[in-house]
Parts: sequence; structure tokens; C-alpha cells
Amino acid sequence: MQIDLSGRTALVTGSTQGIGRAIAATLADAGARVAINGRTADKVEATIADLAAPGRELIAAPGDVTQPGGADAVLSATGDVDILINNLGIFGAEAPLEIDDDEWRRYFEVNVLAAVRLIRATLPGMKARGWGRIQNIASDSAIVIPAEMIHYGMSKTALLAVSRGFAKDAAGTGVTVNSVIAGPTHTGGVETFVYELVDESLPWQEAQREFMRTHRPQSLLQRLIEPQEIANMVAYLASPLASATTGAAVRVDGGYVDAILP
Repeated sequence: MQIDLSGRTALVTGSTQGIGRAIAATLADAGARVAINGRTADKVEATIADLAAPGRELIAAPGDVTQPGGADAVLSATGDVDILINNLGIFGAEAPLEIDDDEWRRYFEVNVLAAVRLIRATLPGMKARGWGRIQNIASDSAIVIPAEMIHYGMSKTALLAVSRGFAKDAAGTGVTVNSVIAGPTHTGGVETFVYELVDESLPWQEAQREFMRTHRPQSLLQRLIEPQEIANMVAYLASPLASATTGAAVRVDGGYVDAILP
């Protein structure tokens, strides 16, 4: 089985680090022309320099997609989008009763509305061309709401609804819309998050084990997922091989969610 995305243009938001960076590199290796997105041009250019390799076509698409003007600039730099990966997201631990109105709004605007805005802008073109792939990177927190970050869980639950709804809008057009439920994943941001919850003096491997034991004990994988493992699923869903998968919430969660279905 070979994934071939030759001739397709992909936009991966928040792709200068973590899961987004792994997704961008994987799509490029499959032949796609990939737009690297981050808020600053310097960070985007540095990422492109780091990821540069024979056969990879990477373009710079800097801009803050949480703002209408920034989203417009990103789309202008990218051109017609065949594959949209809404990966950008924020997260953090906060006591439930201390999350104020502004923080609730911020999580919704960054994690949900930015994705909706880009779908509105790109889905019509995909439908007109008769082919497209949209994926929203969700989280196990969409289903198993963590007490320490209810606002984050809320935003990822909303992405599941967004994905299903736009999949219905795209019915019969050759465009698929799915969400990817990522489990606890090893990124720089997650390392910081882990140390917010466990003893900061612990070495990383020990801290990771303690975090999984005390805060994510239901994981069947019993370790953090690597970004490449998420990227592999995204590449498959972005390919022609996944033409019959749409409106789905696909789990790459290490068995964290204790349910047969999402």
C-alpha cells in the first residue's frame, strides 16, 4: 500500500513544531506540496530550512489563522488547498472554577473558530474540483474531559461536531471531512504540561511514567504517543486510499478512551 499525494497542495496549521511539523513532513514525503504555517515568518522559514530534503516541496505560509486577516494571508500564500489539516491548538491546566469568560472564549476562538474559518474558505473550492480532504486534529480530551482542563476538552468536543457537520455539507462531492482523536502525545508543549502535574525534579522518562500512571492510567499503550504515529494516520486519511472514510472521528489514542466507539 503506497500513499501518493502528488499534485496535491496541503495546508497544515501550527506546523512549525510538534504534531503539525510531523504531519507536514509526512505529507511532503508522500508527494504533496505542503504549506508550513506559524505566526511568524522567521519561525516558518527556520522550520522549512530544518525540514528541507530532496523531493520535499515546502512553501512558507506565515500568519495568525485565529484572525481573519491572518487566515487570508495564509491562504493567499498557499493557493488552492486540496488537503486542509487544522492542527493549531492551545492547551493548559487550570482549576475549573478559575477559568474566566475571556479564557473560555480564547480556547473556543483558537481551537474551534480558526478551524471553521479555514473550512469555510477552502471547502467550496474542494467541492468544485471534486476532491478534497479536511482533517481536524482533536483529542482524547474531547471524549474523556479532564478535570484540569475542561475548557480544552470543550473545544475538542466541538471539533468533533464541526467535522461531522461539514462532512454532511460535503456529501457526494468527493471531499471527505474527518477528525483525528490524538491521545497523549510527546511534544515539547506536553513536556511542559507534564511537569505542571508531576515533580519537576524528576528526569523526563521517570516523569513521563509518573504522569501516565497517575493522570492517564487507562492508556493501553502505557506511554506517550510519538508525533509521527499521529502523522501516519493523517497521511492515510489525506490519501485516495481513505475515500470511504468521512464524517468519522478516528482514534490514534493508544487505547486511552475506554470505549469501543469514540
